[in-house]
Amino acid sequence: MSINVKNIHKKFGDFIALNDISLDFNSGELVALLGPSGCGKTTLLRIIAGLEQADRGDVILDGENASTAHVRERQVGFVFQHYALFKHMTIFDNVAFGLRMKPKQQRPSEEQIKDKVHHLLQLVQLDWLADRFPAQLSGGQRQRIALARALAVEPRVLLLDEPFGALDAKVRKELRRWLRRLHDELHITSIFVTHDQEEALEVADRIVLMDHGKVEQVGSPSSVYNRPQTPFVYGFLGSVNLFHGRAEKQHIYVGSEKLTHHDNEYLQPREVFAFARPHEVSIKSEHHADGISARVSRVLSFGLETRVELKGVNSQADQHYEVQIAQDELDTQLLQVGQQVKLVPSALKLFPREQQ
Repeated sequence: MSINVKNIHKKFGDFIALNDISLDFNSGELVALLGPSGCGKTTLLRIIAGLEQADRGDVILDGENASTAHVRERQVGFVFQHYALFKHMTIFDNVAFGLRMKPKQQRPSEEQIKDKVHHLLQLVQLDWLADRFPAQLSGGQRQRIALARALAVEPRVLLLDEPFGALDAKVRKELRRWLRRLHDELHITSIFVTHDQEEALEVADRIVLMDHGKVEQVGSPSSVYNRPQTPFVYGFLGSVNLFHGRAEKQHIYVGSEKLTHHDNEYLQPREVFAFARPHEVSIKSEHHADGISARVSRVLSFGLETRVELKGVNSQADQHYEVQIAQDELDTQLLQVGQQVKLVPSALKLFPREQQ
């Protein structure tokens, strides 16, 4: 089922949670709403579900305006961060709950309910836990049961609000892969909220980047990561180094130091933000002609790659930087904590200062 939200606006008192949001979600795709806390992503999800009403704007479900439809009429499955399972019910009864609450004329027989619940428990690979209670399950198992319960009523849309936020990192990673496989099998239109950039990049077909109630960028994981359209997107997705300076011809002047750039749009004098990923920055001798002076504060070596954390000096004393280098390069350079070096980006992405 396709979902369209048009000009959605929502305020809580004087706080604008959503500011004229318009988005299209295609049938059968898995979309991540990604952004920092308070950016409006959960509010948008709840408005789509019918759990919250927009001040203005429309929610279109499969071509029909559902803005005033009750949550029960929207046929939406909702999975919360903290499971919301009934503690006094067995796992079987939790999954069966929605089916047993259907109006009498739509309610399946107990035999049909039994078959469906067991099928769903097999789908989430937990059929052997049917007779247990939620307290006897791990966090990851409880979240999979919550998903099975949401799927039991055959929703046209599946909405997940930070579904793995309450789990530890290892379990969260395992469940991300599992959710992606499950979606590929069911092809149900799904939207999930997260502030975890890695989670969104790994699981979603498309990502909607949000900040302060507005949409910053929409696209595939590779497009939003590799071709960010705003300083916010660049800074939010992955580690990044930021340089404040003045672009002029082929250089960016940062205080008394300079960097080389290759963006022909910034040949005329202009104040800019310049971004470079950690793997796009080289560490050179402090006597190198160009580059930004910095001092090594930490060297973290794990496996094939090493992360070097540095702090700016001179005019950049408040800036922190991160550089990713290969292990053999670390062995060659013999970096020491406190050592002064020059940072030289091989690639820079520029944005005008006024875009911030």
